[in-house]
Amino acid sequence: MPSSGKEGQRRLNVFIFLCRYGEYPELCGLLHKYIKPKDVILMVGCGNSTLSADLYDVGYRCITNIDISHVVIRQMQDAHGKDRPNMVYQQMDALNMTFSDCQFSVVLDKGTLDALMPDDSEDVRRKTDKFFNEIDRVLRVGGRYICISLLQEHILATLLEFFPTAGWMFRVCRCIEAEQKSPQSGDGAGLPVFIIVCTKFRKLPSVQPVLEVCLAGEHIQRVASSAEVMSSVKSLQQSSMVCAKLKRGSVAGCGEIFLDLFHPGETTPRYTVHVLDQPYARESGRRFAAFIVPQGRETEWLFATPEGRSTLLKSAGFDRLAVVTLHRDQIYKGLDAVQEELTDSILHLAPPGLDQNTQIPFLSVGSDVGRREICYRGHSQISGDFIVEEVEGDGRQLFRRLIFLNNQGVIQSEARLKLLKSRKGKPKKVVDTGYLACEHHTYMTVGVALAAPDGIECNVAVIGLGGGGLCTFLQHCFQKVRITAVDIDPAMLEVATEYFNLVQDERLDVYIRDGVQFIQQAAEKGTSFHAVLFDVDSKTPGDGMSCPPPQFLVPTLLQDVKKCVGDKGLFILNLVCRSSKLREEAIKNLKAIFKSISSYKLEQEVNEIIFCTDDDIEETQTWRSSLEAAARRVNALAKKRKLHTGELVDVTNLISCLKITA
Repeated sequence: MPSSGKEGQRRLNVFIFLCRYGEYPELCGLLHKYIKPKDVILMVGCGNSTLSADLYDVGYRCITNIDISHVVIRQMQDAHGKDRPNMVYQQMDALNMTFSDCQFSVVLDKGTLDALMPDDSEDVRRKTDKFFNEIDRVLRVGGRYICISLLQEHILATLLEFFPTAGWMFRVCRCIEAEQKSPQSGDGAGLPVFIIVCTKFRKLPSVQPVLEVCLAGEHIQRVASSAEVMSSVKSLQQSSMVCAKLKRGSVAGCGEIFLDLFHPGETTPRYTVHVLDQPYARESGRRFAAFIVPQGRETEWLFATPEGRSTLLKSAGFDRLAVVTLHRDQIYKGLDAVQEELTDSILHLAPPGLDQNTQIPFLSVGSDVGRREICYRGHSQISGDFIVEEVEGDGRQLFRRLIFLNNQGVIQSEARLKLLKSRKGKPKKVVDTGYLACEHHTYMTVGVALAAPDGIECNVAVIGLGGGGLCTFLQHCFQKVRITAVDIDPAMLEVATEYFNLVQDERLDVYIRDGVQFIQQAAEKGTSFHAVLFDVDSKTPGDGMSCPPPQFLVPTLLQDVKKCVGDKGLFILNLVCRSSKLREEAIKNLKAIFKSISSYKLEQEVNEIIFCTDDDIEETQTWRSSLEAAARRVNALAKKRKLHTGELVDVTNLISCLKITA
């Protein structure tokens, strides 16, 4: 299973004379596949390698060796002339050979091309072209140029420019045995060794070149373009460098390293592995373990964030931990099968000095890999492809989730399912309307309770529907509140209705409209709301703020929100911002519009709920007492409506962590 490592991008600068490409014992497995004893073999740039002699001794008797050095040729003739009388050594420049056309059926090159191409300069390219043209000339049709190389990027690019274009079949194979034999120090550490097999055919017009890679065991994969070959090789080289780094010592100073693991021939990862080290390794004997995250739990804080995984490392008590997550659209037979499949790959991530025969402990939550079932696949013109899936959590509890495939680490909406008995015998899955999956929705609900006094009919606007979980809870919790939900995406309304039990009635209307335009038009018409809630995610979160999009916080729109809520109403904002500068700018804009602002930052989350009003709440204690009363009211209503049995809101925590902005 080849792996694609993501570490810092850097050029693979390699001094080839420090690297070993392996000798016959490491290379023979592949060489015997592509070279037959009857072949007429030319070894270019033979040097003092014993490879030719070893091939001769196992039955390859038609071998001619050339090297540009008179001294090397003389030494090799002296060393092998007596015991291997039929093997030929000649001093010759591989760029200007004197052999006849089509004289050989195999040209074998171990490191010569790498020595010839230390860089990509014009002079080097000119020499390389001469070298390749000479190989083309002396090889017969059907013959093979077999090149053993470390395949730096410019070397692979040059090979691909020449041979496939000339009509040759092109295959890149990984020689894992040679890698394992190579020294693990110096600039060449961890670089994989490749055997490139170029087979000469008569060039035919308009024939698609045959390009193949064999980078994982015996699996040969046909690819469509040179770019795919380049990408596959580069990915393997990067992952090998990551593994080499892990073998050399601790990566605690790097934070963590992660890799994607693929099945041969597949383009989507099967596993993702995060590797972490303790800052100070202990001599405890508990050196290394792997932790399998069950399906459906990969988005939890403990497994989805660097801080969470660091906490997991400390609690596990190992010096190094590999945290493994399982991907969608893959089939996993069970925890034992996953462990067996991963064992070899995990061993490559072991700390230095660990015996390769050591049995790596595999840890997990529970005794299985969890269950995940995709119920629906859809496409949104706004958010792209998405799925609705059901996963099994703790205690075999079922959850239904909406996931955007361009951001799979985030649950867009989640509902807890209850199994009810059916007359037909099969239990019926019903959405639990009292379940609030997102903690920030709990505190937005407190804001609604503050804005909507008990017994008074109130209007609330929710900008951002998603799966409808917040709107459904508000609908069942507050019987005097009329909810207007707005979402720009019609696909979300369909999903919310079909899979998350959203029901429109006289107290809940959904409008498919741009949220900005809705607020602007409501302000123009004089439409008033007791509360306006913004729970809108950004489609371009790379700017440091993922909720809401920037256009929802411009002063002109905030002025329109103020017009909608009036002097006594409440604006409730879900702010998700990783940039302190952007947060300061957002707070500054809010303070310029509203007289009074308070906020609550969720623990272990980046969400911050901001309450804004133009009501002149001068005293800090007034904010606290008002929100405390609203929170207690939410708890009481949730119990009364049988939505929640315990305390939905941690009132003490809310009041103690509440920040009042002066």
